[in-house]
Amino acid sequence: MNKRRILLALFLIYFVFAILLNSVGTVILQVINNYGVDKSAASVLEGFKDLPIAIVSFLVASMLPRFGYKKAMLEALAIVTCATLAMPLLPAFATAKLLFLCVGIAFALVKVSVYSTVGLIAQDSRQHAGITNTLEGCFMLGVLSAYWLFGQFIDSADPKSTGWLDVYWLLSALCAATFLLVLTTTFDERGAAPPHNRGLTAEFVEMLRLFMRPLVCVFVLTAFLYVLVEQAVGTWLPTFNNEILKLPAAMSVQMTGIFAGCLALGRLSAGVIMRRLNWYPVLSVCMLAMGATVLLALPLAQGIVHDPHVGWSTAPTAAFLFPLIGLFMAPIYPGINSVMLSSLPRHQHAPMTGLLVIFSALGGTTGSLITGYVFGRFSGHFAFYLTLVPIALMLVSLYVFKRQVQRGAGVPMAGATGTV
Repeated sequence: MNKRRILLALFLIYFVFAILLNSVGTVILQVINNYGVDKSAASVLEGFKDLPIAIVSFLVASMLPRFGYKKAMLEALAIVTCATLAMPLLPAFATAKLLFLCVGIAFALVKVSVYSTVGLIAQDSRQHAGITNTLEGCFMLGVLSAYWLFGQFIDSADPKSTGWLDVYWLLSALCAATFLLVLTTTFDERGAAPPHNRGLTAEFVEMLRLFMRPLVCVFVLTAFLYVLVEQAVGTWLPTFNNEILKLPAAMSVQMTGIFAGCLALGRLSAGVIMRRLNWYPVLSVCMLAMGATVLLALPLAQGIVHDPHVGWSTAPTAAFLFPLIGLFMAPIYPGINSVMLSSLPRHQHAPMTGLLVIFSALGGTTGSLITGYVFGRFSGHFAFYLTLVPIALMLVSLYVFKRQVQRGAGVPMAGATGTV
């Protein structure tokens, strides 16, 4: 089994799905402009993406070790290849809903398979933490690429232009190329086999029993809150830049790339930092810094006047300061994931990842819908100020998570991300 080729395949899969998943904020902005959809209606695109992720993960996560991780990845890539082709061929708001429905279904298969495959090829908990952080870093590089890629196809001078749909020809080709790479890569999945030959129903029940463990409950709550904040910011930042900071549509999308770039930088460096420092204080400081960024940046976004000649050198300070929140939230998600997964045997990685995906998807949908509703009914400022509530709750849940980890005698996580 060629581990380098497998890692390349995993990283490319995550890169591709990062572009597709996190284009939802850009697509929301464009369907509002192209099809006259209001903000509340447009926000359902997040639900079309996240709810299928949760439902499919719940139904199939425990079965994937039997079905095969490679087969699941191939099916997922085939689905999104076809869905991206439909966007330019059948331009409509309904097609956008179909796209994100397909992306959600496919990502449920991909995330469980990719995370479980990491458990198969990682030799120890330190390597697991390193691969996980790099994987999530590649994901954020994909997010960053998405903003710039879509920005190149958006016509700021003509909000009604559908020329931005041409980006999906390129994305379809990228999905097809990734499919071929996975198809020609050999995977050894024998380590994923459960120790007992139980039926599918028993394995599904075993996944549900995982949720009964206090450590797992606190873990999925923390992941839920984190994704709620990340998706609230990432999904609505292009619209915030456009309507509140008065930036052109293309620049609003490209400026959001700062947020994605900060997430990528933070996650790629998190593995180095957290191998040397205690994971709990690092993540706690990150959460406090997230709250401080919100309180510092949003007052600077008040009273912005439209400037038809605005450029990168004359953009409001808030456009550069607020996206820095991504730098501080970056280590949280891969950090808690590695702590949780490295404490379980390999055959439980798929069902545990299934639970993670379910609650992450629910958190993403909740964050987007709440922010979209508040943004439309009140203001963008108030919508982003509300992120302080889940940030505060995250601090509490992280402390409880640390206590549960400490109670787990013999949990092999001290070497993965610092001593507990």
